[in-house]
Amino acid sequence: MSLVYYHAEPAANSLKSMICLKEKGLDFESRYVDLHKFEQHSEWFVAINPEGQVPVLVHDGAVITQTSVINEYLEDVFPAVPLRPADAVGKARMRTWNKFVDEHVMNYVSMHGWHRMVGVIARSIDSGEFEKLVERIPLPDQRKKWQTARSGFSEADLAHATDKIVYACAKIEAHLAENVWLAGDMFTTADANFYSMCGMMVERMFPELEVAKNYPRVIDWRERMNARPGVRAALEMPDHTNPALRTWTGHVR
Repeated sequence: MSLVYYHAEPAANSLKSMICLKEKGLDFESRYVDLHKFEQHSEWFVAINPEGQVPVLVHDGAVITQTSVINEYLEDVFPAVPLRPADAVGKARMRTWNKFVDEHVMNYVSMHGWHRMVGVIARSIDSGEFEKLVERIPLPDQRKKWQTARSGFSEADLAHATDKIVYACAKIEAHLAENVWLAGDMFTTADANFYSMCGMMVERMFPELEVAKNYPRVIDWRERMNARPGVRAALEMPDHTNPALRTWTGHVR
């Protein structure tokens, strides 16, 4: 069996599927893609994923992209350590939470990360070189995102993104009053999803939200996530980010 995982730092999308790989105890080859050097837009990587985005899972030659799809694929192919409920209702709950995180959480946390980190990187590049780099980006929306990061996201957009994050934290806080994990009594891919996209770093990224005070169940859930061997193993993967730019994980604002 050949299992190769192309990824960046252990945060956000790259962490999301890394947690599932580690939780399942799968033996895979780790291939780091340096986003700060724009390797995701290089010819060799676009030949693997034409969209020029990480992570990518390659299993016996089959290329699987999109983290929620990767995690479902891992459940289908490697069911020995399940991260998905066996019953239909449980599966539906898990997928509902994954859809919520994918559509109503990820992009809004990401906007703050791009504003604080990618914007710094983009503005450090000379205009001519920046335009050449943007031309290499396969997805039009990603090209626009890089250009917006260079000029800066508007205060209105950032405030709207924060409102979305507050709503998500409140929603999950209420849900955890009656559930151990997001899909119920079982740890699932939904927990890996919210942890990677928001839960692991929301307190550090947004201290003004007073997460510990306002969402204590989210903090308890996060600490239980941190204690899981698979999560710890995923977080121990190499992090090549310039320490001064670690805004996504909340170490720097």
